[in-house]
Amino acid sequence: MYKIDKTTAVSRFLKYVSFDTQSDENSETFPSSQKQFSLANYLADELRQIGLSDIEVDENCYVTATLPQNCDGEFPAIGFIAHLDTSPDVSGKDVKASVVKFDGNDIGLNSELNIALSPSEFPEMNSYLGQELIVTDGTTLLGADDKAGVAEIMTAAEYLMAHPEIEHGKIRIGFTPDEEIVRGVDFFVVKAFGADFAYTMDGG
Repeated sequence: MYKIDKTTAVSRFLKYVSFDTQSDENSETFPSSQKQFSLANYLADELRQIGLSDIEVDENCYVTATLPQNCDGEFPAIGFIAHLDTSPDVSGKDVKASVVKFDGNDIGLNSELNIALSPSEFPEMNSYLGQELIVTDGTTLLGADDKAGVAEIMTAAEYLMAHPEIEHGKIRIGFTPDEEIVRGVDFFVVKAFGADFAYTMDGG
C-alpha cells in the first residue's frame, strides 16, 4: 500500500491559506478579484517544480496541468479539480492558522476576543477526538474550502511523480476561481481540459 506523508499536505495547506483569494460577488470582472491570480501563479510554479507538463494559467485564472501517462495501453484521462477562492462572507486576509490536538475540550482560538471552538456548539467535533485539527484565531476564514482540496491534489501529484512504479493513465489537474460566488465554471472549457472523467475534491 502506498501512503502519502500527511505532513507534506499540511505544510502545503498552511502555505496556501496565507494567500488572500477571497472572491467578490459584487464584481463584474472575471475572476472577480485579481488577487486570486497570486495563488494561481504560485501553484503553476509549484507544478513546474514537481515536473508536470502543459502547465497554464489563462486570462480567466484557470490553472491546468498534466501528469502524463506512464504505462502502456489506452486508458481514460482522469481529472482532479479544486477551487482556489474563498468565501466573500468572511475575510481570508492574514490568516493565522495553527495545528492543535483536540482533547474533547473547548479549543481557545483568541483569548483577547474570547473566541473558542466548542464541541457543545459543534458536536461533530467529537468525531475527531484525539486528532490534530487546523484552526484560525477566529477572526478570519481558514480557507480549507477549498485549499484543502488544492493541497491534496498537489501532494498526490508530487507523490505520483516521485513514484513512477505506480502506473496510471493521463491525469489532468485543474484549479478554478470564483466557485464561492457560483461563477467558477463560467469560462471553463471542458473539451480543452481533456478529461474523460473528473472529480471535484471539495467537501466530503
